[in-house]
Amino acid sequence: MKAKFSPYLDALAPSIKELVAILGEHYDYVSALSTDSNGLMVRISQRNKSVSNQTMTTERGTVFRVRKDGLYSEYAFNETQGESVKELAEHIMSELNAQLEILKATSTEVYDTEVLSDEPLELFVEKETEIMPEDVNVKDLVDMFTEISNAGVEAAPDAVDCIVVGQSTHVSKMFISRNRFLRQSYVYSEGSAIVVCSREGDNKVAYKGVSGIRGPEIFSDLKDAATYSAKKAMEMLDAEKIVPGEYDVITTPEVSGLIAHEAFGHGVEMDMFVKHRALGAEHIGKRVGSDLVTMHEGALCEESVAAYAFDDEGVLAGDVVEIENGILKTGICDALAALRLGVEPTGNGKRENFAHKAYTRMTNTVFDSGTDTLDDMIKSIEYGYLLDGGESGMEDPKHWGIQCVVSRGYEIKDGKLTGKIVSPVVMTGYVPDLLGSISMASTDRVVPGNGGCGKGHKEWVKVADGGPYLKCRARLG
Repeated sequence: MKAKFSPYLDALAPSIKELVAILGEHYDYVSALSTDSNGLMVRISQRNKSVSNQTMTTERGTVFRVRKDGLYSEYAFNETQGESVKELAEHIMSELNAQLEILKATSTEVYDTEVLSDEPLELFVEKETEIMPEDVNVKDLVDMFTEISNAGVEAAPDAVDCIVVGQSTHVSKMFISRNRFLRQSYVYSEGSAIVVCSREGDNKVAYKGVSGIRGPEIFSDLKDAATYSAKKAMEMLDAEKIVPGEYDVITTPEVSGLIAHEAFGHGVEMDMFVKHRALGAEHIGKRVGSDLVTMHEGALCEESVAAYAFDDEGVLAGDVVEIENGILKTGICDALAALRLGVEPTGNGKRENFAHKAYTRMTNTVFDSGTDTLDDMIKSIEYGYLLDGGESGMEDPKHWGIQCVVSRGYEIKDGKLTGKIVSPVVMTGYVPDLLGSISMASTDRVVPGNGGCGKGHKEWVKVADGGPYLKCRARLG
């Protein structure tokens, strides 16, 4: 079945079009993004049960963007208080004009920016799904999650809890400008089974997730995830501390994605180039990795939770080759930053929600596959580790250093896994050095989409990242 576009937005469209026309008499550029996204979140543990209709991306509201005298301003709202279209237009203009006057009057650095492109386009997309979040039987879902939680605890003698969490969101977005009328509707879902094991005061946590452009039916895939997580958490209770040093390593697709996200995430978001806050700007056209490194970024390069038809600025989604055979080709860009840099936008202008600013943001960040097998990669290592279980990461876009926290490492000696496990593992390095050391890549590729990404400490959006198994040289501690 198709994910039906929001009836609320359909009913709102004539008024928004009228508002755009009225505002268009006073501004060089006018656009509106209206959203209506509803969802379901269920979280079950051995101690608590909770159900909510709020997910990371549930929202309803509209934001207007205008340009006048080289400056852009925005106004967002979700209630009209019974105003007529004309009254609402006058209210919006008063708010927008006040912002523009403040920009002109203060000493804050502002950017005189050209008029955004507004080529004629009409688009209507309803993606396929099996079950809509609003139609799911919540009691059946709670019962299933409870069974999965119980199975996770029963799968390990030292397990003390198994948290099963799932969220599914039906996203509807509408973009209207003078010449554009774009609508899209899709469902994405994600879930995780997280097992906590404890022994003599030592606690270890492992998880396995599922995600995709699917409805709540995806949660049935969590049944095997709980027993997998229990096994991994038990293994980590017997793990040793790693001896800090430089090692040959193999990264699982999940960890490869963590590297991709941290190495070429914010560092090539080109709104950072405008403010000279990213070293990536100085490396365009230069080598930043080995010949095996090709990396894609874009909502079209993978059908994941971060896939969409157009971004929050009305730019069609893309598939950008950021790195090709080790050479950094370009970054990604929102529409305003693109104008300021004299480049084309890439469809990466995203908002946390309608009331937040649009920034250049990641969607799918993915290493291309190679031609090797995991077995051959393991056989090629004299001494090193297979790294599994991405936890978190940080990057310094100004100096291009990264830090990735990995759940566990499996020792490899003389081309074989020894059974020894180290945990936790912190991988650090300078991006060109790390990517330059990649010497093998597997044929398989996975792009997980559990979690999100913030811009600094805020502005959270959905992202996905991944790749194949990669062999490289890294500093571990």
